[in-house]
Amino acid sequence: MELEGKRVLVVGLARTGIGVVRFLAEHRARVMVTDIQSADELRPYLSEITGLNVGTELGEHRIETFLNSDLIVVSPGIPLSIEPIAAAREKGIEVISEIELACRFIRDPIIGVTGTNGKTTTTILIGDVLKVSGKKVFVGGNVGNPLIDCAGRGKWDYVVAEISSFQLEGIHEFRPHIALMLNITEDHLDRYPHYEEYAEAKFRIFLNQRSSDFAVLNADDRTINVMSSEIRARRWFFSLTSPLKVGAFFNRDSLIYRDPKGKVERFKLAKVPLRGIHNIENMLSVVATAKICSCPQEAIQTALESFRGLPHRLEFVRELDGVSFYNDSKGTNVGSVVKSLMSFQEPIILIAGGKDKGGDYGPLKGIVKERVKRLILIGEARRRLAKALGGSVPTTETDTLEEAVHRAFDQSKHGDVVLLSPACSSFDMFQDYEERGNFFKEIVNQLDRENRNGDRKP
Repeated sequence: MELEGKRVLVVGLARTGIGVVRFLAEHRARVMVTDIQSADELRPYLSEITGLNVGTELGEHRIETFLNSDLIVVSPGIPLSIEPIAAAREKGIEVISEIELACRFIRDPIIGVTGTNGKTTTTILIGDVLKVSGKKVFVGGNVGNPLIDCAGRGKWDYVVAEISSFQLEGIHEFRPHIALMLNITEDHLDRYPHYEEYAEAKFRIFLNQRSSDFAVLNADDRTINVMSSEIRARRWFFSLTSPLKVGAFFNRDSLIYRDPKGKVERFKLAKVPLRGIHNIENMLSVVATAKICSCPQEAIQTALESFRGLPHRLEFVRELDGVSFYNDSKGTNVGSVVKSLMSFQEPIILIAGGKDKGGDYGPLKGIVKERVKRLILIGEARRRLAKALGGSVPTTETDTLEEAVHRAFDQSKHGDVVLLSPACSSFDMFQDYEERGNFFKEIVNQLDRENRNGDRKP
C-alpha cells in the first residue's frame, strides 16, 4: 500500500490515533487529524505527536475535510455511520480501521481474538504460552499497544491481537491466520440497533480467511454454531460441557486436548490460579490455539500455572471479617455477569449498575435469584435494573459506589462474597471501567471492622 504523498485523515486521536499518526508520518503521508474534542481536552495526546508534520482539526468534524481526503482511518470509538464518513464513502473514498491499515504492512501470521467477553485475558495468555514455547511474539490490538505499532517493525513468529467489533467494521483485507470467537452475548446495543448486527460485526473476523487458516470456536455458544457454517477456514472447537472428538474440552479437574489423530493431552488445573468458569472457557480456547501453533504440552502447562489473571476481571481484593471482596469492573454486560456469578458457591452480595448499554437484563434474573442474597444498585441504570431484577432478591439503590460498598459490608455475614460486577459501562460516574475498579478497591481496602454494624460472627 503506497502512502507517500497521500492525503490521509485520521478520525479520533487517543491511543490508537497516535499510533496511526506516527506510522503515517513515517511513511510520508500528508496527515490530518480530526476529533470532536477540543485541544484542551486532547492536550495529553497532542503532546505525543508534537514535532510531526500533522494538521489538526479539533472540536468538530467538517464534511469538507473528509471529502478532501484520499484515505480515512477511523479509530475504534467512532461509528462509521456518522454523517461525514457516510458522505466520504458515498464519494468512493476508502474508509478503514486501524487494524486494516496495519494488516497491509504485516507479513507475519496474525492470531485474532474476539468475542463479547474474555478477549483480553485470552489474548495475553496466548502470548504467554507462545513466549514460553520459545516464539517471538507481539501482543496488542485492543489491549496494550495498537496493532499498527508492529507493522513493518521487525519479524515475529506470531502477532496476537485482541480485536473488537468496532475495529472489524472497517476491514476489507484483514485476515488472521487463526481467528478465535470466544462467545457472543448482547452488548453495545447503544451502538448497534439489533443483536444480529452486533453478531455480524463480530463474525467479520472470518471474512477473508481461507481454507489454510483456522477458526477456533466455542461449541457451547448457540449463535456461534448457527453462524459458523459459512466459515471457510478449518474449524477447531472448544467446549466446557461436552467431550469433543477433536479440540479442547473440560473434564472435572483438567483441560483435555484431542488432536485429529486421536492423541490426548491433559492439562491439570490444580495449580492454575485463574478462578471462574469463564476462565476455564478462556483457557480451553488458549489450549486449542496453542496446539495449532505446535506448542509443547509442558510449555502450555507452565504458562497456565504462571498466569495470575488481569485487574478488574474477577480480581480478588481482600478478605475482611470473613467476607471476600471481588472486583469485576470489566463485567460490563449481562453475559459476563452471569459467568462471574456462576464462579461462586458462597452467598453473594452483588453491586451492579452504571451507564445503560441498551441490553436486556432479563437473562440475569434466574441466576440472581439463585446465587445472590442481596442486590445493591448504582448509576443511571439502577432503576431499569431494579425493575428487571429487584423483585427476585432484597434490593437497595444507592447514589455512589462508596455508599454501595459500605452497605454491602454492613449487610454481609461471615462467608459471604461482595462482588462488583456492574453489567453496565462506567461512563456515567467514571472515566472507564479501570477507574471504577480502582476506586472500588480503594474503598474496600479502607474498610475496617469498625465500619460494620450488626453481628460479625458466622
